[in-house]
Amino acid sequence: MPPGRPGGRGIRPQRFIQVTAVTIIFIGDVCGRPGRQALGKLLPAIKAQHGADFCVVNGENSAAGFGITPDTAAEIFDAGADCITTGNHVFAQKVAYDLLERDPRILRPANYPPGAPGQGVGMFQAADGRWVGVVNLLGRTFMQPLDCPFRAAMQSAEDLARQCQVILVDMHAEATSEKCALAHYLDGRVSAVIGTHTHVQTADERLLPGGTAFISDCGMTGPTGTIIGVDPGVVIRRFLSGLPARFEVPRSGEAQLNGVVVQTQASSLRATEITRIQALTNSDSEVS
Repeated sequence: MPPGRPGGRGIRPQRFIQVTAVTIIFIGDVCGRPGRQALGKLLPAIKAQHGADFCVVNGENSAAGFGITPDTAAEIFDAGADCITTGNHVFAQKVAYDLLERDPRILRPANYPPGAPGQGVGMFQAADGRWVGVVNLLGRTFMQPLDCPFRAAMQSAEDLARQCQVILVDMHAEATSEKCALAHYLDGRVSAVIGTHTHVQTADERLLPGGTAFISDCGMTGPTGTIIGVDPGVVIRRFLSGLPARFEVPRSGEAQLNGVVVQTQASSLRATEITRIQALTNSDSEVS
């Protein structure tokens, strides 16, 4: 597993500062221009409020709802992300192939077959020297049949545990049961398993017995008043007619940001708390 961090690959860990807690922020699927704009407006204040040590953002819908490009990735990093995860739309834009090879901060699911561009596991160094491992996975239930995410997850967790103080897993999947099963399978071996893909924030955030934080889906960062980020009219026509129609993400309007804050013990990989984040771009109240 080639480690990655901002600025290059293959960097070996150095001595890290002993701390008692690490604060990780994970932001759910950024959808189109409204999602990118909401991220830029809201994420800096959220990171400051929670004293975030590291931030992961799922960006697989950042390019008009389908895939990621160099420009949309740059917006996400400019907003404050340290790592971008993706999912089943990661290769929707042809420019993503080269992007994934060039920038190890952007991950694609680790259970793609060998030879796929990019990498599915990253190791990133925070400013104070601590190391955070990130694993990106794609579920198989009701989705494309890739390699087993459970085996890929366990191997990645074992590799990262030798060097990282925190391990975070983005499980991009359709079925709640598959996400929950993976979290229990990895309980005690990783700090958190965060579900993405379905774009609706669930209210089941919890700590598992072994100390792994889990939520079935951390939600979407994108336009409100939509159906999982898509113009409602398009979705309704598809249901009524049974005919295909191109999904369209509104280019402007009110937007929401969804995600979670995870507190972990740097010395043991265990999480001590997981809290949902919900914020609106037009809200004057403190984010929560």
